[in-house]
Parts: sequence; structure tokens; C-alpha cells
Amino acid sequence: MTLQLVPTRARVVDATVRDLTYVASRMRPEDREEIDCQHPGWAPAELAYGCLPGWAYVVELDGNPEMAFGVVPRRQGLWEAWSWGTGKSWRAAPAAARFVRDRLVPAMLSTTATRIEARSLATHGQAARFLRQLGARERCRLPGFGVHGEEFILWDWTRGDHVLQDRHSEAARAA
Repeated sequence: MTLQLVPTRARVVDATVRDLTYVASRMRPEDREEIDCQHPGWAPAELAYGCLPGWAYVVELDGNPEMAFGVVPRRQGLWEAWSWGTGKSWRAAPAAARFVRDRLVPAMLSTTATRIEARSLATHGQAARFLRQLGARERCRLPGFGVHGEEFILWDWTRGDHVLQDRHSEAARAA
């Protein structure tokens, strides 16, 4: 008997409260730890509603939401990026990365945003790798940022950096 792997269809769709709550209630431990030290006592629906004032998306794998991501406004020109997923989010991450790199960040930085920030728990290595894949720049360490003194890392995308990156990318493609 041979085992055949069925390819997984990944699709990025606009998030609903239901999808965000589903993903939050099945969150992988690394993401849960990161959220817990920023928002102790959070509930999945509360987290879901907190993400909706901005642009929120989920990656569905074969129709089931497994990863949530997006941006929320903090003040004029400043947005905060967020992301969390289930145990299957590693399979959803490539679709999310393409969407963020190719569509979300360029769209935001070409309109109202001058800066998009993200914070990751310093011990969450997967988050750091993912943010680097998305083109975010590590700006600084934030000692004592978590509610129990945990260290975080501040990441960002800025309009000036994005414009420079686009020019270099276009020049490299043309060569």
C-alpha cells in the first residue's frame, strides 16, 4: 500500500469573526504564549473583535481557517501587524507571506500608512523567521515589554524603506 499525499489548497480570504475566533481558539502554543504576555486573560472572541477595525485575513487550507493575520490602525500613518495560527499554520504560512509581501504591505505603504509595526516575543523564533520572510526589518529589542517582563522585538516596514526596496527589485529584474 502506498501513501499518497493530497495537495492542500491554500486560499487567503477576508476574515470573519467566526474564522478569527476559530483560529484563536485553536492557537498553537508559541502564539498563545506571545499573546498571553501582552493580553493576559484574553478570550478568542475578544481577540477576534480586536482585529476587525483594520484589515483582517485568514488562510484557509481546504476550506478550513488555519492562520489569521492583518493590520490594525494605531494612529494616523501607523498600523500594527499581527498574526497567529493553529498547529497547521506552517502549511498556511507561504500563502500568507506571498499575500503580505506582494499585496498588503505595498498597498498600505502606497496609501495611508507611513509605518507598519509588529512585535514578537524574543523567544518565538518562528515569528522572527516569518517576519523576515515578509520583509520586515528588526529595529530593536524591547526589554520588559511583556506584562511579566518578557523581552520583545520590534519589527517594521516603512514607506521609505519599501520604496527603496521596490527600486532595487525592479533594477535587479531589469538587469
